[in-house]
Amino acid sequence: MNQMTAIPAAASPLEMGRFADQNTPLVRNCWYVAGFADEISRHILSRRLLGVDVALYRTLAGEPVAVRNRCPHRSFPLAKGRLEGDVLVCGYHGMQFDPSGRCVNMPSMPIVPTNANVAAFPTAERGPLVWIWMGDPDHADEALIPDTSWLASPEWKSVRGAYHIKSDYVAMHENLLDQTHFPFLHPGTVGTPEFARSKLDVRLEDDVVVIYRALRNAPPPGIYGIPMGLMDKRVDRFSEARYVSPALHTAYASVTDNEDASGRPIKYRFNITHLITPETQTSLHYWWFNSRDQKLDDMEADEFLRTASEKAYLEDVDALEWIAQTVALDSEPQFDLNFAPDKPGLLMRRSIFERAEAEQARGL
Repeated sequence: MNQMTAIPAAASPLEMGRFADQNTPLVRNCWYVAGFADEISRHILSRRLLGVDVALYRTLAGEPVAVRNRCPHRSFPLAKGRLEGDVLVCGYHGMQFDPSGRCVNMPSMPIVPTNANVAAFPTAERGPLVWIWMGDPDHADEALIPDTSWLASPEWKSVRGAYHIKSDYVAMHENLLDQTHFPFLHPGTVGTPEFARSKLDVRLEDDVVVIYRALRNAPPPGIYGIPMGLMDKRVDRFSEARYVSPALHTAYASVTDNEDASGRPIKYRFNITHLITPETQTSLHYWWFNSRDQKLDDMEADEFLRTASEKAYLEDVDALEWIAQTVALDSEPQFDLNFAPDKPGLLMRRSIFERAEAEQARGL
């Protein structure tokens, strides 16, 4: 269902009370990324997700497992223990936990206490990603995992990376939805003046915020034009960005070369995948992929797209961390103004606020 929601050109402090910020409780009933699939192995990995320290490993059959990284006896970190088959053995007193978190052996007692269990979290592997559900396990429907099928498709080639960012996940999503900063923070890669001036169409599809831009007969941005050999041409450029969930933002771009030597238009497609998992209220894990459907065997294109993406995303990391530091250290409070181009971010912030509010009302 498509719907339009009006956002004032500059929202007042009273109106902003219905929008998420860095203090809004984290949305827990959502599939988040726990890590790249190849990060999770028979070597136990510790990672803090939504404020909870989690131990991640694989069973002998290769299934990903996630349990709370804290023994219920004396809080020893289970990731400092060892695996014996599919059993996780605490390195302090030898308590043994199966993949469901149930204690199956306690060496110091002949009978295992029935309450000596550790919380386990539902996980699901999809292509290069392992997803985790940190909320109510009764609501962990794998059908709710967002579609990122292109990341595993042979028709696409991806480069990828990951960062730890000292900022909140609301600010990260707002940054990704704010395309007006592209020419200034990312000149030469994703930003062009023509793109910033192009018409922005915004709509809601249920809770998904969609941004669409069309830019015809204009220079391509370097991140697409250089690896595809289009920098000496004018192209038609179409882009769609989506806030899909608190865990996922996607961007789809097509660049059409109407002057190809073949005499027919050639369309180059790119999918940008941003995966965001809060570590705490003020820090996050960020995984990204830049995928293309042309020149799949071109290693120079791989290297350029990886380098250009890293440059742009590290510029985002710097900006977000500078902003977070300014807000944290400045003793003079400030209400940041919002203007018409900020509408996509405000729609996202409203959605997160309402989801968090609903969870708080249910006692999550």
